[in-house]
Amino acid sequence: MPPLRALGIDIGSTTAKIVGVDEIGQMTWHLLEQAEPRVEAQVERFLERARQEAGPLDGIPLVATGYGRRLVRQATRQVTEISCHARGIYHEFGHGGTLVDIGGQDSKVIGINPVGKVLDFVMNDKCSAGTGRFLENTANRLQVPLERLGTEALSAVEEFSISSTCTVFAESEVISLIANGVPLAPILRGLHRALVKRIVAMVRIVGLVQPLMLSGGVAQNPAIRRMLEEETSEKVILPRQPQLVGAHGAALIAMENSDL
Repeated sequence: MPPLRALGIDIGSTTAKIVGVDEIGQMTWHLLEQAEPRVEAQVERFLERARQEAGPLDGIPLVATGYGRRLVRQATRQVTEISCHARGIYHEFGHGGTLVDIGGQDSKVIGINPVGKVLDFVMNDKCSAGTGRFLENTANRLQVPLERLGTEALSAVEEFSISSTCTVFAESEVISLIANGVPLAPILRGLHRALVKRIVAMVRIVGLVQPLMLSGGVAQNPAIRRMLEEETSEKVILPRQPQLVGAHGAALIAMENSDL
């Protein structure tokens, strides 16, 4: 592995990610795990892995982002997710646009100008109906593997509309539909549609600037991608590592700040 120039760590509600970059900002090392309650212990284990694989970390800057960023005491700086996601996606694509990031407990829509600066953003961090947790709860309740939710939803010809905008009420609505003999796939399709419509409402607040980009763990769900395209009439572009965009951006910011 090439020598690390900087590190970025993203402590989310569902996953924790760390990324190392080389002297030109390319991602050369990363680690991704389920987020643990004891953030400090998980961060120290991440850094120990970095030492084992890259050597001493003395003098290597570390920027932390994500909802748990203030618990990363080893960080030289804490930076908002908005700035880190914008920086990470711009480094990969080299252009602006509209970035949708769907996380476990919040979702973000970020407008980015042609040189990578944040124009505007909106966040949903008050209700899980527009986040990955909405799908995760559904998968657990219906005993469908999370990685199969999108495929199952797209297999349906019909689509049952889910009227509830609250996760708890939506779950009750789903249980009622199943009890009345409605097949699972059309219900899942309707659930995905409900989530996407909430995201698209956020996109309209910011204003859709082409192209439309998608990051976060939910980016791996094919139904979310398909329905975003249907609802916006725009092609969705995915980064190579959707879950690592924020951590990569944090590492880039760490590298740039160390040069000042």
